[in-house]
Amino acid sequence: MRAIDPAAPAGLLIGSDRLTRTSLDPHPHIYPATGAPNATVALAGAAEMDMAVAAAKEAQREWIALNVDQRRDMLIGLADVVREHLDELAELNTLDYGVPISYAGNAVMLDQFLRHFAGYVDKPQCSSTPVSGSDDLNLIEREPLGAVGVIAPWNGSLVVAASCVAPALAAGNAVVFKPSEVAPLAALRFGELCLEAGLPPGLVNIVPAAGDGGDALVRHAGIAKIHFTGGGHTARAILRAAADNLTPVVTELGGKSANIIFDDADLDTAATRSAHQGPLMQSGQSCACASRILVHETVYDAFTERFLAVIESTRIGDPTDPATVFGPVISAAALDRILGVIGEAVDSGSGELLTGGRRLADDALAAGYYLEPTVLGNVDNTSALAQTETFGPVVSLIPFAQDDEAVRIANDTPYGLNAFVHTQDLTRAHTVARRLQSGSVWINQGSRISPQGPYGGYKQSGSGRTGGLEGLREFQQVKNIRIGLG
Repeated sequence: MRAIDPAAPAGLLIGSDRLTRTSLDPHPHIYPATGAPNATVALAGAAEMDMAVAAAKEAQREWIALNVDQRRDMLIGLADVVREHLDELAELNTLDYGVPISYAGNAVMLDQFLRHFAGYVDKPQCSSTPVSGSDDLNLIEREPLGAVGVIAPWNGSLVVAASCVAPALAAGNAVVFKPSEVAPLAALRFGELCLEAGLPPGLVNIVPAAGDGGDALVRHAGIAKIHFTGGGHTARAILRAAADNLTPVVTELGGKSANIIFDDADLDTAATRSAHQGPLMQSGQSCACASRILVHETVYDAFTERFLAVIESTRIGDPTDPATVFGPVISAAALDRILGVIGEAVDSGSGELLTGGRRLADDALAAGYYLEPTVLGNVDNTSALAQTETFGPVVSLIPFAQDDEAVRIANDTPYGLNAFVHTQDLTRAHTVARRLQSGSVWINQGSRISPQGPYGGYKQSGSGRTGGLEGLREFQQVKNIRIGLG
């Protein structure tokens, strides 16, 4: 595992410079597995955001002046460098927020997205259409926005670098990338790799920041667009701040995903997938967490038995151990909040506690922020437990009797990011998937975000998409050019 000197501040990356002294006090980074500091992080304020935006605008002019072959090859070269450092990036991901190294393969996504979007650089982005009543030449072109701001959550800096930075660069933009001060280490290393791969200094700036720095980025007049991944409360503040300059904002927000287990599902497979897509993956700290498991009443008991067996046999421990499947939650405050959610659900009768619900007190884990994976049965879908994103290793089992009831319960939430369906009936799979109010529907599998497929939410789970042609176009603007030939 990569060693980090807590006394040496992790500096911002602006242009080609690492700034360890900034206008704000540094942030002590706490490793969730031990509760102890493992790094000191320099934070960006308004002054540093000014510097980063200026560097980005200058680098963007240099970037777009290169021909398409050069830009394509440089992005492929960056993917090659990332591939050479996959293990290092995964380790830094683990040190960032305690995600088990067995789950820390987000760096692989970074490699995949860079290669995919590099392929768009030299492909046609324009079209020509006939104009009514004229022989004029009517061109529709797509151009870069300029300097864009990308704001990542603590639980996914490399995922956001993959899904947002890769298409932004392919579209011809420069990026000011703000990882959370809670988990900036992998993102900072990615910025260094951009320089090592030969990208123009300032094309990718990495500026860890808390609320004040993030607000300065969103309000900056030099930023052409903001892409934010995180929670709804912060998204509302960003939308209000961006309104001053009419800066467009794309959001990928939270979820309260339904996972429907029909009576014909392969229960052993569904139980294993549901455990890993639910409380186990990143300790439930994922927008894609399938936290509401809807089970047909005729297989409810059989599924529950299998599901609890998977949960209770899970290897919990040191996130740096490849055998560990389940790690800590992000902080002491998160631990207390999640325990409060569980306590309220039990006290209010919203559900029956089937397993978990306690902080782990094992000597090897007591200093960290470990919480048992928790399952509540026969949960009322109208309860706060079922309607509010917990962002922790807590899932609800909800029985249903008919397909229509399952769809109604699944859609009865303000969110719509992901939905999951387990069935062997192809007609049912297609019919139900089309009725679910969700940006992504996964049939007989967990969430597998790919660069080829658009990803984003319905309702309060956000607007806009990452991935695919839709994700590329989030970072482009359209120009119509009409040439008179008459």
